[in-house]
Formats: sequence, structure tokens, C-alpha cells
Amino acid sequence: GGWLLLQNCHLGLEFLGELMDTITTTESMSEDFRTWITTEAHPEFPINLLQSSIKFTNESPQGVKAGLKRTYSAVTQDHLEVSNMPQWKPLLYAVAFLHTTVQERRKFGPLGWNIPYEFNQADFTASVQFVQNHLDDMDIKRGVNWTCVRYMIGEVQYGGRVTDDLDKALLNTYARVWFGEHIFSEKFCFYKDYLIPKGKTVEDYLQYIEQLPVIDTPEVFGLHPNADITYQTNLANETLSTIVSIQPKDSSTGGGETREAVVQRLADEMLEKLPPDYNPHEVKAQLQKMGAIEPMNIFLRQEIDRMQHVISRVRTTLTDLKLAIDGTIIMSEELQDALDNVYDARIPKLWFRISWESSTLGFWFTELLERNQQFSSWLQDGRPNQFWMTGFFNPQGFLTAMRQETTRRNLAKGWALDSVVLHNEVTKMMKEDVIGPPPADIGGVYIYGLFLEGAGWDRRNSKLVESAPKV
Repeated sequence: GGWLLLQNCHLGLEFLGELMDTITTTESMSEDFRTWITTEAHPEFPINLLQSSIKFTNESPQGVKAGLKRTYSAVTQDHLEVSNMPQWKPLLYAVAFLHTTVQERRKFGPLGWNIPYEFNQADFTASVQFVQNHLDDMDIKRGVNWTCVRYMIGEVQYGGRVTDDLDKALLNTYARVWFGEHIFSEKFCFYKDYLIPKGKTVEDYLQYIEQLPVIDTPEVFGLHPNADITYQTNLANETLSTIVSIQPKDSSTGGGETREAVVQRLADEMLEKLPPDYNPHEVKAQLQKMGAIEPMNIFLRQEIDRMQHVISRVRTTLTDLKLAIDGTIIMSEELQDALDNVYDARIPKLWFRISWESSTLGFWFTELLERNQQFSSWLQDGRPNQFWMTGFFNPQGFLTAMRQETTRRNLAKGWALDSVVLHNEVTKMMKEDVIGPPPADIGGVYIYGLFLEGAGWDRRNSKLVESAPKV
């Protein structure tokens, strides 16, 4: 009748099959026996074991109110009175607010953090312990050493997980703005109506937290209101994608045409429009004429190789899919995924892994044709006057090749590649107005296809503007 605890089972998936057999085949088992399993989410976790289990998840609460409520629900009155220094309770609340903020920013994706970090309760506990120790050892005359507090929180406790420079700058900004002598003043607030309460008991703090808004504006976390639009859009797309993925995969659509017939028709249409394979000998000969060792032509060769890989994979998948639907070959797991995704107008995993992001399969396939058109025109007709930069697999490589060519042209002037920096200028020309490359004395390239997220462009005044009014 004892309990068995197996931790981190995502690291030993092979054993879980043996565990399932042991539990199901054991003839006599105490009703008080329980097996507890801890694991990260893993796509290969045995589905039968998952279905027969009761699931518990321990995720961060949504919103400042829920996050602070959870934090202070674990704070005891003894912990609240562990220090008799007047700075203790406000600092404890400030650390709790920071802890909730860094976790809540994760839901905004790259808008919140460039890299998603697994901030957890241990970061909060360690920060609180440091603050407590610092106040215990503090010289009353000198007061709190805020430089030390900010460094420990922004660089060590929470900052120790952060690897991106801009994320580190953001975290240090929070530490600078929210940790200082000014937080003890009556006017201080994290954001309007988000104050530091002056309570004596845990109940006082919980009552104040209960009055906070259930839904927070992104401005509480230092984000633009438009960030919430992006978050809600992504959440809706993810929800709809999940609903579509769990729909029954019946062979009939309820009408006259079956799923297989629909996919076979779509496969025929895509195969008909799919560009022909690149002939490696013709590509090599053409590049020799253009100058095979020129940085831009080396870049073009790499892009064509990647595009050929995508074209070959698409052609093979569609051909095999048609054969599997006809029953000529066995329907593999990858082909079944392609069948389901093509029917749902989504990008099959086989294609997505080697290509680019797109909202639907239709847009993805159109972009394949347009990307290929840019490469084939460049190869056959010579370098274009303007480049669709978002149509490259490796835009950074394109910019590097351009810098190399510009540097070589100016070697006589003493230019060095390491000292050449990129300079961008937004022109007022439209695509149709470009009839030649940039002037030789200026150098560089014309590019198009960039887009703005969260802002608009005023062509007349050449400046960024609000893409949508604040609400």
C-alpha cells in the first residue's frame, strides 16, 4: 500500500512501457498503492499510460492578481515578520511583483523575452533570502545598498538564467526602476493603481491583491497595448489549430468527395505547378559565366541548393502520397501527417522543417513559387536590380555577401571588412520605379519585402507611425 515516485520520466521513456506492463499484469495490488510520475511534456510519452493516469500540471498563474495571490498564499505570518526592518515588507512585495512580471511576459513570446526562460519559485525564494540576509547585515546609518540589491536581482538571481543581452538590459531596467529608495514613498507605483500595500498581516496583503484587476493591460509589464492583440491572435490560432488536429479523421467529408480524393486532387494541382528541378551542371556553368567566386554568386548557389532540397522533398512527398492513397505503397506515419495537414490546409511537418513559416499551405506554396522565380531569374538573366530580401533562406548571408563585395570595390581606399557597417535608407520609390542598381559611388543594393509589426510607415514624412490607435 505504499507510494512509488518516479521523477523526470521523460529521460527514461523506454522504461515506461515496462512499468505499464507491470501495473496492468500484476494480479493482486493494494487499493492504497499509488504511482506518481513527474515528467516534462514529451511527444513520445506512451499515450496509453497518459490516458490511464490522472494528470496534474503546475503552471504559472495567468495575470498579476493570480500570480501575487499564489505567492502570498505561500507566505506565512512568521515569514512576514522575520525582519523588524521597515524596508522588509515593501521589498518582499516588490520581489513578488517582479517575479510575477517576468513570468507573465513569457506569454507574449518574443515580444516579452527574446528567449523564453524557465523562471520558477526557486528564483523568488533565493531573491527573498538574499534581501532578508542583506537587511539583517545592513548598517542602519547607511541604509540599503541598492547597487548591490539591483546587481543580485538583475544579474545573479533572475539574471543568471538570462543569456540574451537585450533581455539582460530589460531585467536590469526593472531592477533599477523598481528597487531604490523611491519605492518607500507614498507616490511610488509599479503602474497606475498597482501600488505597494502597507499591511501588517498576510491577510492585509491578500485583501489588497484581491482588489487588483483580473485582466492586466500589457503596459503593466512595460509593453505596448498592441502586444495584447498579438497575444490574443496567437492564442486563438493555437486553440483553433488544436481543435482541428483532434477532429475525427474519417474518410468521408459528409458530402460526395472523400478526404483522400480531396488530397489527391490538391496533390495533382501542386505537382502540376511545382517548378522543375535545377540541373546542377547548368547551375554550375551559369555561375561560372557570372563569376563563381563572387560573394553574391556563392550566396545564390547556397540558396538554390536549399530551394532544390525543398522542391525535391515536396515532389517526393506528393508522389508518394498519391501512391499511398491508391494503395500502391503503405501509408507511413510521415505520409499520414502530410495527408492530414494538406487536407486541413496546413504545412506538413516534412516540408516545414526545411522551409519557412506561413499561415496556410496555400500561402506557403505560393511563396515557394515566388522564391524559386527570384532564384531562377537571377541565374538565367543575371543579377536583378532589386532583391526580395524576405524571400531568402539566409538573409543575413545576403547582407554579409553584399558587405564583402562593397569592401572589395573599395580596397584601394583602405576599407576593411571588419570596419564596414550596414546603413539603411528608406527610399520613396516603388518597386516599379527601380530601373537599375544603386549608383556605383554609393554601392549597396535595393531591397523590398520587409514588413512592420506593431507600427506603420508614413511614406510622405519617412517615419514610423502608430499602426493602430491606442485603446
